[in-house]
Amino acid sequence: MAAGKHILGKTNARRVFGTAKVGDRGQIVIPKEARELFGIKPGDTLLILGETDVGLIVSRPEDLNDLADKLLNSVKKEG
Repeated sequence: MAAGKHILGKTNARRVFGTAKVGDRGQIVIPKEARELFGIKPGDTLLILGETDVGLIVSRPEDLNDLADKLLNSVKKEG
């Protein structure tokens, strides 16, 4: 399993995998170590979210779908 570079003071779940240069067509290459750790394979779909103050988040759509379900269920309980 990939080791990654640990961010000081953070758990093993948070890692720095390096940098990615944006090509002429706006494409980036996800570092091999990150692809292996997260099981990302050619043809997989990734969701790109952005916040101007924070930056970009790259995630599997199904991972954020689970989070959205939890948030919506929480709102339903309060309402």
